[in-house]
Amino acid sequence: MKPLVIRSALVASVGGLIFGFDTAVISGTTEQLKAYFDLSDAYLGWAVGMALLGTITGALTAGKPADRFGRKPVLFVIGILYLVGALGSAFATNIVMLEIFRFLGGLGVGAASVCAPIYTAEIAPAKVRGRLVGLVQFNIVLGILLAYLSNTIVRAVVANHETDWRWMFGVMAVPSVIFLLMLFTVPETPRWLMANGRTEQGRAVIARLTMNDEEARGQVAEIESSLSAAANAPSVPFFTRQHVKVILLAFTIAMFNQMSGINAILYYAPVVMERAGASTDAAFMMSVAVGFMNLIATMTALTVIDKIGRRSLMIVGSIGYLISLGFLSGLMFYYERVRGGEFTSTSSVLVLIGLLVFIAAHAFGQGSVIWVFISEIFPNRIRGRGQSLGSLTHWVFAWLTSTFFPPVIAALGGGVAFAIFFVFMLGQLIWVLRVMPETKGVPLEEMEAKLGLTHDPNDSSDPLAAKGH
Repeated sequence: MKPLVIRSALVASVGGLIFGFDTAVISGTTEQLKAYFDLSDAYLGWAVGMALLGTITGALTAGKPADRFGRKPVLFVIGILYLVGALGSAFATNIVMLEIFRFLGGLGVGAASVCAPIYTAEIAPAKVRGRLVGLVQFNIVLGILLAYLSNTIVRAVVANHETDWRWMFGVMAVPSVIFLLMLFTVPETPRWLMANGRTEQGRAVIARLTMNDEEARGQVAEIESSLSAAANAPSVPFFTRQHVKVILLAFTIAMFNQMSGINAILYYAPVVMERAGASTDAAFMMSVAVGFMNLIATMTALTVIDKIGRRSLMIVGSIGYLISLGFLSGLMFYYERVRGGEFTSTSSVLVLIGLLVFIAAHAFGQGSVIWVFISEIFPNRIRGRGQSLGSLTHWVFAWLTSTFFPPVIAALGGGVAFAIFFVFMLGQLIWVLRVMPETKGVPLEEMEAKLGLTHDPNDSSDPLAAKGH
């Protein structure tokens, strides 16, 4: 593998690492922000959710600029958004200013969720593409762990705990600057160059990325074939009767992904453990343990996803969800209702055990399956729009759960909050057992037949297709 391939993949993966870091860094700041800006539980949820509103906006809007101006220029903009969001959040003087800069950072996260995997997939030779695209997902999880570690170190080093949240946000400027500097050392993707009439430049980049002339010719032929197949894709209607099944599959798996409570728990892990009786410093250390478990379970799942299949991982993950969420809900009910809110160090350790099982279940199941599954079920002609639908659904429900978790847990208690997630995960297990198809080992070209999507595009019996919707 050429050094340029490795360097290019690392650049995109650093974008993914910052994505994960930005997602989890808020977890160490919520209680300080609440006290510093005198926020209610409901307003805290809104302030935390602002970054996710930015993420939704970024995911919705990044595709067209990336197609028009190139993948690399958009990655530059993403790096600038990361940097501005980090520094602006660190120096915010009021809550509105903080919300604005968190929104800008969220824009970068949403755009990165679209552009980083595209850049890696288009820059990598076919034989190593899967591993290098997987590197982005790995680095998102690594970024979450690093955010927990960073928050814990800042908490230990900075004497003033009323304002250490500024350092927690500001630390993200460091990887953002590294990301921007590394971008100067990598090329635009050959697929984008060839798609925009810059064929010779595209061929020259391919020559730098491949090991020999034969590999280079193969990659050129692959890109030309892909561009030809995609030429008529925009004219293919998306919301048709034949596509209802895959649209509902994508929507459902993305909705269940967030209704597990994963983002709410990632954002508020230290708060949950403090509520369960841990000291503030112990809660930060416990969140690091959650991050390590997330990384280990993700790595394990990625090694077996093509061996035991997507449904098997989802079944194991769903059962793990039910065990952990049922345990956490029952535990919180016991201490909140029976013990009158008298939590102890023992209760905090039990909550940590429940959270570790929960995060392992998520990383091994939903966390590893969702984007692979969505990328496989849609036909070539609508795959891009299908990915966008899945991403939009995912981030909308992430915003809902993260925004409403603080007021729900404050008003109704942790037992009710975890019970709500438990009910949704019971629904997910039923969905996996009765509805979800297995996509392991099915060539993309055969997926339509397996899912019953094969149809005549000129069939007038489909009123939606006939009207061009």
